[in-house]
Amino acid sequence: MRQKIVVIGAGFAGLELVSRLKGTDCDITLIDRRNHHLFQPLLYQVATTVLSTAEVAWPVRRLFRKRKDVTTLMADVTDIDRMRKKVICADGTKVDYDWLAVATGAGHTYFGHDEWERFAPGLKTLEDATTIRRHLLQAFEKAELTGDDAERQALLTFVIIGAGPTGVELAGSIAELCHRVLPSDFRRIDTRATRIILVEAGDRILAGFDPKLSEYAASALQQRGVQVRTGAQVTDITAEGVRIGDAFLQSRTVLWAAGVRASPAAEWLGAETDRAGRAKVSETLRLPDDPSVFVLGDTAHIVSAGSMVPGVAPAAKQQGAYAARVIRAALRGKPAPPPFRYRHQGDLATIGRNAAIIDLGRLTLSGRLAWWVWGISHIYFLIGTRSRIFVALSWLWSFLTRQNSGRLITQSDKVVPRNDRQS
Repeated sequence: MRQKIVVIGAGFAGLELVSRLKGTDCDITLIDRRNHHLFQPLLYQVATTVLSTAEVAWPVRRLFRKRKDVTTLMADVTDIDRMRKKVICADGTKVDYDWLAVATGAGHTYFGHDEWERFAPGLKTLEDATTIRRHLLQAFEKAELTGDDAERQALLTFVIIGAGPTGVELAGSIAELCHRVLPSDFRRIDTRATRIILVEAGDRILAGFDPKLSEYAASALQQRGVQVRTGAQVTDITAEGVRIGDAFLQSRTVLWAAGVRASPAAEWLGAETDRAGRAKVSETLRLPDDPSVFVLGDTAHIVSAGSMVPGVAPAAKQQGAYAARVIRAALRGKPAPPPFRYRHQGDLATIGRNAAIIDLGRLTLSGRLAWWVWGISHIYFLIGTRSRIFVALSWLWSFLTRQNSGRLITQSDKVVPRNDRQS
């Protein structure tokens, strides 16, 4: 009888696992609540008008259209019955499995202040990106209209909370938008006067990078007009702005890049979790009490060589590839491969045009060369030749003309609450 493999989540880990299982005598079901795979590392460029949504996302069904062994379901998983080996969806659909891989990603965490979400959107999905883009562009449009100087200043003050790679890249890209792209478009306001404030509770930005690279990034941001505030604790966020310590800063656009929390997958599995809600797995990426269940990517708490594996795309892809090796070995009746070992490929972040940082451990790069390496590496990891060409052309157009092609205001002002995400 053909084995049934169910993969929940069409992110980097899930796609890698399904791709690596090609040619096995199995029936594979890939479930995701959305119909597309998203290249999250470039999502901030959608939010800041550099790229369009179609350049960073691809329909899952199209990716596996030639794989007759793969069935794709667009469904919202709500529970997992491990005893009966069934995945349960919101509409009542139940999917049987012999092997299960849960790679449902992570959502935002507001550290006990979920009420802040409506005032400070985060960046995890295409919907988040288009919402942020709308907030940014509408701020300039409203500033052009108003005759109230105080309101105009509040509209032209953007606050980004959290100075990890996402926060830094957002701040740098918004600075490019304000200083290089928009100035000639407006008549009553000077977009170059926009205040961009990057807030970090820690003592330096990009804490995961070499301190010298963090220092370079902070200096590069400041040269682009970004105010960097470290050691700053956010205590409240409202529609009027953000309170940092005891001081209240008027701002109509506050963006959240401060923290993530795993999807509720660990609850479905009844698994032990860490403080971020990630399921703790064994050195073979499986539940300690159930070797038929893998937990991968941002959903999993994985320790390799004594350190926790970071929640980045290369790590997720390595986990998906490893899970495929384990399943293949079991299907062939061969010994399982050695325990999973994460191979760190370096940390990258871009600050803006001609400025990026790369931390490879013993080797670090910054500046123009790092920016080119950053761009080439991201294009390389995009899916399909068409995507690589389109993104490269969009970047070339932006570089040569200092114009971004995605400056469209879409969606309404209605706030739609978000649930924890799959993929």
